Amino acid sequence: MDVNRAVIERLTSNGIDTMFGIPGKQTLPLNEAIGARDDIRFVVARHETAVSHQAWGYAETSGTPAATAVVPGPGDMNAMNGLKNARNDCTPLIHIAVETEPEVRGGSGIHETPPETYDTVVKENLLAERPESTAAVIEDAIAIAETPPKGPVRIGIPKNFLTMDVPLATPSEYNRAYVEGVAESDIEAAATLLAEATTPVILAGGGVRAANASDSLRRLADRLEAPIVTTYKGKGVLPDDPDEYVAGTLSGSASPELLDCLATADAALAVGTDFDAVATRTWSVELPADLVHVTLDADDLGNGYDPTVGIIADAGVALAELEAALADRTVSARDGTGRAAAVREATSDRLDPLRDPSPPLTSVSALESVRDAVPRDAVVSVDAGGFRVWALNVFEAAGPRSYVNPGSWATMGTGLPAGIGAQLANPDDDVVVLTGDGGLMMCIHELHTAVAENVPITVVVFTNEDYAIISDQARRDYDLSDGEYNWSDAPISFMSLAESMGMRSEYADDPTEIRSTVESATAADEPVLVQIPTDPSEPQASDWMSTE
Repeated sequence: MDVNRAVIERLTSNGIDTMFGIPGKQTLPLNEAIGARDDIRFVVARHETAVSHQAWGYAETSGTPAATAVVPGPGDMNAMNGLKNARNDCTPLIHIAVETEPEVRGGSGIHETPPETYDTVVKENLLAERPESTAAVIEDAIAIAETPPKGPVRIGIPKNFLTMDVPLATPSEYNRAYVEGVAESDIEAAATLLAEATTPVILAGGGVRAANASDSLRRLADRLEAPIVTTYKGKGVLPDDPDEYVAGTLSGSASPELLDCLATADAALAVGTDFDAVATRTWSVELPADLVHVTLDADDLGNGYDPTVGIIADAGVALAELEAALADRTVSARDGTGRAAAVREATSDRLDPLRDPSPPLTSVSALESVRDAVPRDAVVSVDAGGFRVWALNVFEAAGPRSYVNPGSWATMGTGLPAGIGAQLANPDDDVVVLTGDGGLMMCIHELHTAVAENVPITVVVFTNEDYAIISDQARRDYDLSDGEYNWSDAPISFMSLAESMGMRSEYADDPTEIRSTVESATAADEPVLVQIPTDPSEPQASDWMSTE
C-alpha cells in the first residue's frame, strides 16, 4: 500500500477528520491522499505557527485530537510554539513532520534539522525509521497522544517514504493504558480529612475538563459544601454562575478575597492541576496545610506544596471515588455557595469603578458588554495579553469546553487560530474570538484563512495601540518613558485589514453599540471582525485587583 494513503487511513480510522497545515513539496503526497477521500478535511493556514494553534483549539473544545502537517525545518520549528503550548496544556495533537531522507540526513539537506530538536516540546517524538513501519508508528502516536495525561505527539516521516508502495504492518489495536483506579487507603485518608474540615475549598485544574468530570466535581462540591477556585485551564469546568460553587480563577490578577478564600480554608482538594508557577505566583499563594492533591503525574506531587494526601489518579476516577467514600460520612462544612458568592461579590465590587460606559472604555466595561451579547452556549477563544488577565475575572465561562485560553505557556497569537480550530470542531455552535491588537498582529494572516475556509467566527479585537503590560512595567520599574511600546503614532485599522481579506468588519465604542454589534456578528453566517477601542491608560489588572 502507498505510505501516504496508509498515513491518512490510520488517522481517519481513529476518528481524526481534520488536518491543519501549509502544503509544501514535501507534504504534497499527504494532500493527494486527503484529496481522494471525503472523510477528512485539510485546512490551509497562512503560517505554520497558526497550524498547531488551530489544532489546539480544535482539541480543546472537542476533546478529540486533530492532525497537523508541515514541511521540515522552518515549518516544523514555526509549529514548535503551538506544540509547546499543547504540551503544557496536556492537549492531544498528532503532528506529522515530513523529514529529510535518511540518506541525506546529516548532509545539510534543504530544511534539515536533527529530529531530536523537538524532544522537549512534545509528549513524545517518534520517527519512522523504515517505510514499512510508518502506519504502525502513526497508530502508536495516536495512542500516546490520547493516553492521559494527554499531549501532542510528533511523528517524523522521511519524505521519500510517502511515495513508496510497500507492505505495511498495522497492529489491530493499541491500548490507551495509564494509571487506572486509585489506592483505597488514599481515598479513605482524603475523605476523612475533607469531611472533618469546616471551611474546605477545591482548586480545580484542566485535568477535570480533560477527564470530562465536571458533573463529578459539582456533586463533590455540593457534598463538601466547598467553594471552587479554578486555574487558568480549569476556568469553565463549572459555569461562572451565581448558583454554582465557583468563586473565581487563580491568576496573577486574583482578588485578595479569592486568595483569602484559599488561605483561610482549613483543608483543600487540588484536583487536575500541577501547581504551575504562573497560577500560583511562583508558589507564593497560601494554601492550607491540610492538602489533598490529585494528579496523574507523580512528579507533580510536592511541586511547591507538600500534600497531606497525594493521589495518583485520573481526576474523574478520584472525584467519583471520593464522592462514594463521603456518602455515609458526616460533613462538617456549611454554605459553600454562600462562601463562593461572597468572593464573587467582593471581586465585582472592586471592578465597579471601572464600569464607566463612556468611551474610551476600560477592558472591564468592554468585556462585560461583549459577554452580554455572546450567546451563553457559544465557544469563546481567548488570546493571551493584558485583556485576558481582566477576562479571567470578568468574562463568565459557561462550561468545560466553552472557554479556551492558553495556560502556563501564555503565548500570544493563539486566539484567532484556536477559534478557527474550535469552529471546525463545533460547526453548529457560535464561536467568538477575544483578542488584543498586540496578539492579533501576531496572527493577522489567519483572518484570511477564516475567509478562505468559510469559517464563520466572530473576532472581537480590543485595541489600545500599545503592549500595555510591558509599557506599564517599563515606565514603573525601568528608566523608560510612559507608553514606551505603544504605536499610537502609527495606528492600525483592523477593519481595513479585515476588509482587504474579504472579511466583514464593524466598529463599536460604547456598551450599547457593542452589545448590538456583537450580537449581530455572532448571528451572521460569515466571519466578522468587531473592533473595540479601549483606554490605553487604564490600570493593569494585577495592580488594580491586588490593592487592599
